[in-house]
Amino acid sequence: MPTLRDIVKQQIQIGLEAAQLTQGWKLAEPVEFEVTQPKKPEHGDFSTNVAMVLAAQLRNLEIKCNPREVAATIMRTVPREGPIASIEGAGPGFINLRIDPAWYREQCANIVCCPEATGQLDLGQKRLFQVEFVSANPTGPLHFGGARNAVLGDAIARIHEAAGFRVQREFYVNDAGGQFDLFVESLWAALLQSWGHQMPYPEGGYAGAYMQDYARQLGELLAVDLKTMERREALAAIRPLALKIVLEDVQTEIALLDIRFDEWFREQTLHDDGSVRAGIERLSQLGFTYEKEGALWFAASRFPGNDQDVVLIRSSREPTYFAADVAYHWNKLETRGFRKAINVWSVDHQGHIPRMEALLSALGLDPDRLKIVVYDLVKLVRAGKEIAMSKRAGQFLTLREVVAEVGKDAVRFMLLTRAPESVIEFDLHKVITQNQDNPVYFVQYSHARLCSIRLRAREAGIPVPVDRAEIHGLMQQLVHNTELALMKTLLALDSEIEIALMRYSPHNLTYYAMRIASSINAFYRDCRVVDPDQLLLSQARLLLCEAARIVLARVLELMGVHAPETM
Repeated sequence: MPTLRDIVKQQIQIGLEAAQLTQGWKLAEPVEFEVTQPKKPEHGDFSTNVAMVLAAQLRNLEIKCNPREVAATIMRTVPREGPIASIEGAGPGFINLRIDPAWYREQCANIVCCPEATGQLDLGQKRLFQVEFVSANPTGPLHFGGARNAVLGDAIARIHEAAGFRVQREFYVNDAGGQFDLFVESLWAALLQSWGHQMPYPEGGYAGAYMQDYARQLGELLAVDLKTMERREALAAIRPLALKIVLEDVQTEIALLDIRFDEWFREQTLHDDGSVRAGIERLSQLGFTYEKEGALWFAASRFPGNDQDVVLIRSSREPTYFAADVAYHWNKLETRGFRKAINVWSVDHQGHIPRMEALLSALGLDPDRLKIVVYDLVKLVRAGKEIAMSKRAGQFLTLREVVAEVGKDAVRFMLLTRAPESVIEFDLHKVITQNQDNPVYFVQYSHARLCSIRLRAREAGIPVPVDRAEIHGLMQQLVHNTELALMKTLLALDSEIEIALMRYSPHNLTYYAMRIASSINAFYRDCRVVDPDQLLLSQARLLLCEAARIVLARVLELMGVHAPETM
């Protein structure tokens, strides 16, 4: 279903084409105009610069015209059927438009009649997209900094599903690199320590308290006696068990946020099945590799945005992480055929983005098929002091610990309140405070209030109509300003989903949810809902409450936040 903005723009386009036809204006290029919402309500519901854009193009054709006169011409030809109630010129050539209140009432009635269609768009047309997120090194539990990646990636996936895409969620397991090797050695040391040996952790290894718990689990899983094995043999025996232990731990933590993955893709499989070697050979055949100082390099500097080349094979003949990226992204976009792949990366990987664009170009793939969303740090604060997070040193709060303290909903909502590129300060005290200064509480309480109103109406013997014709008829009684304001807010849902989709960020949804909650509070303040003496008006207002409940619950669902019925 098109958004209201789309409908208005289509009507303006019809008027524009009719004006061109009647005036004999023959343009070389289409008129690229904007439709925006004015900051001041007195300027209408929408405003467009179409007349000024058209006037500029006409002047280029040496056709003298005044933008205000062009606006007047277009206003005469814009169709009045549909949602547009009135059109007026403003300023140097703007056109302001007002929407018929009856249209808002009809659309809100449709929400009540077809709640399952609320916030469901068809922009994706079932195209297959992949969202790869979290993908933390399998070296221990997720510290809270990784929660932002998890929440952001899952919300991006939810938004794309709402927009009509088919989405696969993937966790890329980096089990083939040096960090995992170091983790396996650290776990071996922790196991030997648990047996009473004076075995130090390797230099730069993982020494957190969680390693003792992992060592206990490893001891229970071992089916061989490591004491009789050489170091290399022992590490080989530990390796698959180490991966099993840490991935099960990560899976348990991710589940606390109601996040699931369709695929846990292991990097090691790309080495085992020859994909890494094949990817390097493909680049070499295309002429984008060369030998230097005993290493094999990818000539990234031949592509815009890159001033350095990248090592694929070290002089030790070991492939780099980037070599695996060659195989992995070919696997995503060609072997598995995702129309688009979205990677969620932390800010410290930002410099890697131009290399990936160069890589796709070199492989003959459209770089636009890969979108990398970069997010900044999370500062976890308690009593005004930031909590340091370092997995190697073991000084961090795990995702599990924070969820246990503040709840899943607070974590998800608050980690979506800023654009990905902005730093987030997560105040452990603020997010559990039960007042309107806590946006999570404020929004969820508004949903619970709507549910309590429905219950009170039932107790007062006021039924909520279910007949479609009756619903549409009753909604036409809603004429109060705050009723109309609430309806306008609710009907912005599809536009808000489009904004989140365009930005690859759902942070606007948190503020949209707060706007809905504020509109609900204003409506509840100004309009008595449950009034047995005004049965029909009460029923109409109950229907508006139900529309608000459906939309607010849908917004919370898109963020992965629970919509409680009681609080």
